[in-house]
Amino acid sequence: MLWCYQDRLIYRYLGILRIKNKYYIKLNYLPFMLYYLCISLGNMLVEKVEQMMEWSSRRSVIRMNGDKFRRFVKAPPRNYSVIVMFTALQPQRQCSVCRQANEEYQVLANSWRYSSAFSNKLFFTVVDYDEGADVFQQLNMNSAPTFMHFPAKGKPKRADTFDLQRIGFASEQLAKWIADRTDQTTRDTLETIQQLHSNYLGTLCVVFAMTSGQMWNHIRGPPYAHKNPQNGQVSYIHGSSQAQFVAESHIILLLNAAITMGMVLLNEAATSKGDVGKRRSKFCCSFHNFLFYHVQNDSSTV
Repeated sequence: MLWCYQDRLIYRYLGILRIKNKYYIKLNYLPFMLYYLCISLGNMLVEKVEQMMEWSSRRSVIRMNGDKFRRFVKAPPRNYSVIVMFTALQPQRQCSVCRQANEEYQVLANSWRYSSAFSNKLFFTVVDYDEGADVFQQLNMNSAPTFMHFPAKGKPKRADTFDLQRIGFASEQLAKWIADRTDQTTRDTLETIQQLHSNYLGTLCVVFAMTSGQMWNHIRGPPYAHKNPQNGQVSYIHGSSQAQFVAESHIILLLNAAITMGMVLLNEAATSKGDVGKRRSKFCCSFHNFLFYHVQNDSSTV
């Protein structure tokens, strides 16, 4: 009897009538119930956004399992867009493409995280097959890596799946695709990526200059080359191991740059999915550079 009395009090407080085992809501209580429902959904949304921001402050790419994916990506309410990379990074999966795509994805996520355009309207996440196999089954996904955009409103469309086979997974291409699918501008992100590439190029130039002996030239001030006064023959390589000409530094710099470019082309030929003829040309060019460097290095040590 006490339990029945408590039920009656709760129903009366909520404005619910029970007539012949059927429940009815009083119309004058309906606005209040909708009000409290909106407050509850709003609080839930605030909690989800705060949690996503906390995870994003720790890592630019948020790792998710099946439960987190369903709660923070699929389930409403949600006022933010989510980019998800479905991958298989465990060594036993032997997915080399997954590791390469993950590197590009990390570059893009870090650029977004530390750019001035960063906000709580876009998050980067990853679902590994070994941590969320149920998610792969739920989405009928049988290949990795795959990039998908889950919009803040509505369900993902066909264009919300990144065309990896046609476009590739370079960070610049991913940034353009995200800019097309979201309301968030990625201009600052692209500028950050381009700035990183400029920094890498500048670092290589400094390394080439230092390893070729430019600092020694700056300190000692040697001549550019030596001309024999007797026969007029010009020597660009110094005969002593304790000295060098400026021209010798330039030759070493060009050789180091050519070998570095050859290694880059060799890596591109092995990992790219472009035309077979272009890949073969890259491989031949880079392999010849490597052989030249190997022979030249062996001859210098004899």
